[in-house]
Amino acid sequence: MPALVVIIIVSLVVYIFYKVKEWRTKAPYLKKWTKAKANIALGTFISMFGLNRLFIYESTFDLVIGGLFLVLGIFNIFLGYKAYKYFLPFAIKETENS
Repeated sequence: MPALVVIIIVSLVVYIFYKVKEWRTKAPYLKKWTKAKANIALGTFISMFGLNRLFIYESTFDLVIGGLFLVLGIFNIFLGYKAYKYFLPFAIKETENS
């Protein structure tokens, strides 16, 4: 599916963008907040890759790997979103103080 391939590529680019931004950030809470956004993008990449494998399966192995990637990606998105919401007020305070 071409739409999934586009989402996979975009989420990988967004992940790389946020990882570079995380490395360049000095403020600790802003760094953790940016890391959470990178984890959401990575989870999107992994889950869309797994979903792509589920649609283009050729064997049982493809189904197992696709399902595993889908679950792992959704778990990563969930934890990244929780960290995003947790660190957001601290990151806002940190940017206001500096």
